[in-house]
Amino acid sequence: MKNAGIITFDTHTEAEEAVKELQKSGFDMKKLSIIGKDYHTEEDVVGYYNTGDRVMKWGKFGAFWGGLFGLLFGSAFFFIPGLGPIMIAGPFVSTIIGGLEGAVIVGGLDALGAALYSIGIPKDSIIKYETAIKSDKFLLVVHGSMDEITNAKSILKNIGHNLEVHSA
Repeated sequence: MKNAGIITFDTHTEAEEAVKELQKSGFDMKKLSIIGKDYHTEEDVVGYYNTGDRVMKWGKFGAFWGGLFGLLFGSAFFFIPGLGPIMIAGPFVSTIIGGLEGAVIVGGLDALGAALYSIGIPKDSIIKYETAIKSDKFLLVVHGSMDEITNAKSILKNIGHNLEVHSA
C-alpha cells in the first residue's frame, strides 16, 4: 500500500525547519522528499548535486538544497515543461523517473503529476500541488506506512504545520 503525506511551504526556510524537526524527532530521513524550483540563480550558475559530487556555485537557495541533500537520500534536477526547472531530494526522485515514462499513460499529466498520481495522490490534489510548485513553493513529501505518516503529521502539527495524508 502506498501512503504519502504532503505539506506545502511558502519558503525554503519553513521547509527546512520541518525537515530538521522530523530529523530531531527520529523520523527516517530516507522517507522524506522535498520538491521545489530553484531557478533564481541571480548571476551564479545552479549546479547539479548527487552523493559524492561537489558544486562550487548554487544560486539563491544553495544553502537550502545543499543542506537537504546532506540529510535526504537521492537528488535530481529536472526540467519539466510547464513547470520549469525542478529540484528534488529524497526517494521521490525514483518515483518521478517512473512518472517521466507514465505521464502519457496517466491522462495528460506531466511527469510530476504522473509521479504524484503513482503514489496515490488524487488528481484534484495534484493540480493544487503543481500550482504550488509553479508559484515557487516547496512540497515536503512523507512516504511510509500509515503509522509513519501519522507520526510525521503529529510532529509537524506541534510546530504549526498540517500534513495532508493520502493513502492508496
